[in-house]
Amino acid sequence: MSAECCDHDDNHADKESKAVIKFWQVRELQLAGLAAVLWVVAFVLERTGSAEYISISLALLATAIAGWTFIPASIKKLRKLKIGVGTLMTIATFGAIALGKFEEAAMLTILFSISEGLEEFSLTKAQQSLKALLSLMPETAIVRRGKTEVEVPASEVKRGDIFIVKPGAKVPTDGMLIDGKSAVNMAAITGESVPVEIATDGEVFAGSVNGNGALEVRATATTANNSLARVVKIVEDAQKQKGDQQRLADKIAQPLVPGIIVVSLLIAVIGSLLGDPATWIERALVVLVAASPCALAIAVPITVVSAIGAASKFGVIIKGGAALEALGKIKTVALDKTGTLTQNKPVVIKTVTNGAKEADVLRLAAALEARSEHPLAAAILAASPNPPAAKNVAAVTGAGITGVVDGQKVRLGRPGWIDAGKLEQDVVALQQEGATTVLVEQGGKVIGAIAVRDELRPESGDVVEQLISSGRRVVMLTGDNTVTGTAIARTAGISDVRADLRPEDKAKIITELETKNRTAMVGDGVNDAPALATSSVGIAMGAMGTDVAIETADVALMGQDLRALPTALNHASRARTAMMQNIGFSLVIIAALLPLSLFGVLGLAAVVAVHEVAEVVVILNGLRMAKARVGFHDHSLHE
Repeated sequence: MSAECCDHDDNHADKESKAVIKFWQVRELQLAGLAAVLWVVAFVLERTGSAEYISISLALLATAIAGWTFIPASIKKLRKLKIGVGTLMTIATFGAIALGKFEEAAMLTILFSISEGLEEFSLTKAQQSLKALLSLMPETAIVRRGKTEVEVPASEVKRGDIFIVKPGAKVPTDGMLIDGKSAVNMAAITGESVPVEIATDGEVFAGSVNGNGALEVRATATTANNSLARVVKIVEDAQKQKGDQQRLADKIAQPLVPGIIVVSLLIAVIGSLLGDPATWIERALVVLVAASPCALAIAVPITVVSAIGAASKFGVIIKGGAALEALGKIKTVALDKTGTLTQNKPVVIKTVTNGAKEADVLRLAAALEARSEHPLAAAILAASPNPPAAKNVAAVTGAGITGVVDGQKVRLGRPGWIDAGKLEQDVVALQQEGATTVLVEQGGKVIGAIAVRDELRPESGDVVEQLISSGRRVVMLTGDNTVTGTAIARTAGISDVRADLRPEDKAKIITELETKNRTAMVGDGVNDAPALATSSVGIAMGAMGTDVAIETADVALMGQDLRALPTALNHASRARTAMMQNIGFSLVIIAALLPLSLFGVLGLAAVVAVHEVAEVVVILNGLRMAKARVGFHDHSLHE
């Protein structure tokens, strides 16, 4: 919100944290509603010819009740030589009372209070949506104190404390595992789609859900500065940023406030000297209200807070107005392959054999991989989970692994180190499909080839289709070789592929793409950080992915459903359109009311009604962004 234009007092920060969740619980709206009832009664009494002093008293009481929401703060600001829209409304209110326009004064304060209440309501809802992320953390933690285990509030866990995480429980804060073994579900934190096996010295994040084993963890952060808290802090800080549209609104609104006061004074003084003082003082007050830029001042902020709050509900964190506006202008989307388009979970997609059974080929490969930490080992073991024991297992760097299984020497490794023989054509075909292929040799004879591939996310094809159909260009960036990258891209429906890339290469390509269109880079790891920083909008997959990714990115997809991407882009585009509508509408209202008020065509009551209703229209248009159009449901966001 523009402090120069609107009179929000120093307690505004406190308002942000209020637990206001219902429309009718907003203080400004409650007071405006009460004042409106009194105003209606006063209006009826005035028109029925009842006791005039009663109707005047009720109108003044309505003015005092509704005006309490902004007049005291405006006077306080004025004492500090700070003026804003509230100052204009305060002057107009007292001026109307001085001229005997009691009903008009009440109407002005009621409508202005309603607009302030709607703004407060949207801001509070946005803050609540954001801070709901912190509910992923448990309220209590079991901490070791000496030789005993004590349950304490999670907020009391200090850095260096050792806490116990029971099976099925949530991790209270970030830490390093010192004892125990378990699979931990970090879906909402790191973006891992499946539980991750945690070993000693492994890192766990706040809000992660423990699996079947008890864990002893040394805290590396407090609940105030852990991973989830940092996400919330990043966005709260970023909400102070101003986007292009906000800066445009500020440039217009800032000089208007003092300018309006000066012009109104000139109208009152010069008009009084040349004509009837009462007439021209009233016109000066009407001009004061007509030219008030409050609708303009809130045109962008109300849309920003509503849109950011709505985005957090469907698992997208947008770091402020500048990021929201930039996201709404994106015409090119660059997608990292591994972990973004793909699941980052290699699986066996096919096994071809040469004189052996498929199950036997997988069984022998799994026997060797059971002793290996190679990235493909998990995929092969998943395909054959109960392999026999292997002896004399030894890894050959960059080539493969050897051992003895069932009394025979077995080798497992890449083509070239092992001659593919009769399987050569099958190996080539599998590689052209984007698979990594390993050969299995038993007793000096090749008996099979196993193809492992990091499969596309189920939604990747639909997401690419949505992006292209919306008129956006899609590019895939990958460090994999051209054959693998092209095969994956073809399956996803992407024709523009850039492969064999290092992190700095990705950044250069983003720079190249930016020369033609505003580009968003979507990635999930440290190697994507340079490209995320270079693009118009950096989008990190997974809430925390890595600290580098989340700190560098402008937008974070909290879950692992890539369908959040087109939803976020479309949401931001709609928000930007609403901003432009609000700014244009606000300027048109001011331009139309000024001459009508100056020449006496419209009186104070009419101008107050038109201007304040227009302000409500601007707020309601901004509040539309609180209703996001979500075309998917990510279960991981609600676990």
